[in-house]
Amino acid sequence: MIDDPVYGTVPLRGTDQGPGVAAVEQAVRKAAADEILPRFRRLAAHEVVQKTGPHDLVTVADRRAEEHLTATLTELLPGSVVVGEESVHADPARYDALGGDAPVWIIDPVDGTRQFVRGEPNFGTLVALAQGGELLASWTYAAALDLMAIAVSGRGAVLNGVPLRSGAPEPDAVLKVAHSHPDYTDEAQKNALLGLRCADIEARPCGAAGLEYLAIARGTLDAVAFNWELAWDHAAGLLLVAEAGGTQMTLTGEPYRITGGNALPFTAARDAATARRVRERLLAGG
Repeated sequence: MIDDPVYGTVPLRGTDQGPGVAAVEQAVRKAAADEILPRFRRLAAHEVVQKTGPHDLVTVADRRAEEHLTATLTELLPGSVVVGEESVHADPARYDALGGDAPVWIIDPVDGTRQFVRGEPNFGTLVALAQGGELLASWTYAAALDLMAIAVSGRGAVLNGVPLRSGAPEPDAVLKVAHSHPDYTDEAQKNALLGLRCADIEARPCGAAGLEYLAIARGTLDAVAFNWELAWDHAAGLLLVAEAGGTQMTLTGEPYRITGGNALPFTAARDAATARRVRERLLAGG
């Protein structure tokens, strides 16, 4: 279980012991302090490698931070497993653990690697804890910006210790929506995103996914529309948005599932009305 004076106790199926929220926060902060921040704006050319193409990068900081978090978090919660961006890249079968019985740490060690490589501060470390396909807790840490957002299922969300509430835009407001870049979509998804080109939506390509979710939870962004479903990009942020009062839905109107098989694009938004509005635009575009 997770026992914390702010959040109370969140039971994990089949377990009676587990880390405190603060212990996981400390682990995330330490991984960033030891493996990410010392390399920020100090990367050598050989420390940046393309994975699937020029827009899909991995750095030594990504790999070392994931290794650091894997060791620390599985020690904090014996019997847990890790689904991390870099470990799944090396062994895609690891992703199947999301549908298993064991508690799963979902890790994106450096969310926004391109920003990190360019020396921009808008990157983060994302960690979520799930079991049986359900999200239990999440930590979103933008180390260079000194922002730590934490969410616990049924217990709310905080940013640097202050409760987060997403609120809702005015009914007739022009919506601010961040979306997947059209260059990284198939034809059907590209057409769906074209639905966001309308007078009542101010759309832009997204930055680091975790920070876009944080912006929704803070009420400074109205919604996102994403065409990829990899859990390490979305799990932490989706729980953060939900616990701040927001919601999410796929193109069919069903909830996003971390185990995959979602109808894409999907949206997350400050409130249900905004999510429906964005979904309707995506359907119109498609």
